[in-house]
Amino acid sequence: MVMEPIGYDKSSRLDATFAALADPTRRAILARLAKGDASVTDLAEPFAMSQPAISKHLKVLERAGLISRAQDAQRRPRRLEARGLRDANAWLEKYRQFWEKQFQRLDTLLHELQTDVAKTKKRKRRT
Repeated sequence: MVMEPIGYDKSSRLDATFAALADPTRRAILARLAKGDASVTDLAEPFAMSQPAISKHLKVLERAGLISRAQDAQRRPRRLEARGLRDANAWLEKYRQFWEKQFQRLDTLLHELQTDVAKTKKRKRRT
């Protein structure tokens, strides 16, 4: 379970989530973790960077609540945490709905214009 600092509100979580998602390396790490838990070594493998550099990326993802660290004997595999992405998705969903309505209005307008053009052409043919 991801622990949040005291006073860490929803707006701060979103800020941390989007800041974490802004980096392509961190997005690639999340994509890898979507396939299953992985160690730091496993996560560092496809990147041309040091293990400490990957660890810094992991800390950013942990602070954002996007991943967590488990303990499995000597290993501390990372795992994807859905909550951080769920909160970001909920925020984005409001804007998706807004744009969906805008596109529906545009579709209606285009349909009306096409109908008007067709009627105008029909009238011109009759005259």
